[in-house]
Amino acid sequence: MKKDIVYDNEELELLDAIESDELIDKPLEKKELEGYKNHAKYTKSLNEKKQTTIRFSVSDLAVIKSKSKELGIGYQNLIQALVHNYAKGKIELNL
Repeated sequence: MKKDIVYDNEELELLDAIESDELIDKPLEKKELEGYKNHAKYTKSLNEKKQTTIRFSVSDLAVIKSKSKELGIGYQNLIQALVHNYAKGKIELNL
């Protein structure tokens, strides 16, 4: 099913300027450029990995390792995926 794209007024103006070759390339000011660089660094830092230590019961870890073998992935990757999906709200924890 193909969805129609809905543009806001600013996007329509930009499209019109591009299509009519009236778009003027204006370099960013130094302060603006620094702001964008800082935002990019912050966004990139959110995706960095940080090593941590966590303790599991021997039986829980054995189950996780067994399930990870069934899936064909490492147990640390499975744990990482579970934590990520929980953090993103894709899975819920029922206590």
